[in-house]
Amino acid sequence: MKKITGQVLKLFIANSETRNMDEVMSSELILGGIVGDKYFGREDREILLTSLCGYELALANNISMPFGTLGENILTDIDLKNLKIGDKLQIGETIIEISMLCPVCTHLSSIKKELPKLIKDDRGIFGKVIQSGIVKIGDKVLFK
Repeated sequence: MKKITGQVLKLFIANSETRNMDEVMSSELILGGIVGDKYFGREDREILLTSLCGYELALANNISMPFGTLGENILTDIDLKNLKIGDKLQIGETIIEISMLCPVCTHLSSIKKELPKLIKDDRGIFGKVIQSGIVKIGDKVLFK
């Protein structure tokens, strides 16, 4: 039996025209990534999952930033640090396989100089779609 580990709190799609992260209520995930996302087809970097941990850590250090700032496609309430490459998560109708840890982007230093170093272990993880489907806000995140 699958253990419920958390839920989807927010969803974002990277907009290729505005370079912003657009918040959405649901996303269609297919092999290759998220339909409409500017990073669709980037092998091993199809989807960025981030937890509240990075935002909470930043806030505890007086750095306030809106959700989506870390570039995440899926924001969840679980601590992602314990996942390993090859682990699988069922999120909504989809199954995502963890493909790599997310390096901290230097552009985050434009928010505050110490931010990249501060959240280096809490930026998030990349996953690739191994079962297509729809993901919605509120969907359960289950460890497979």
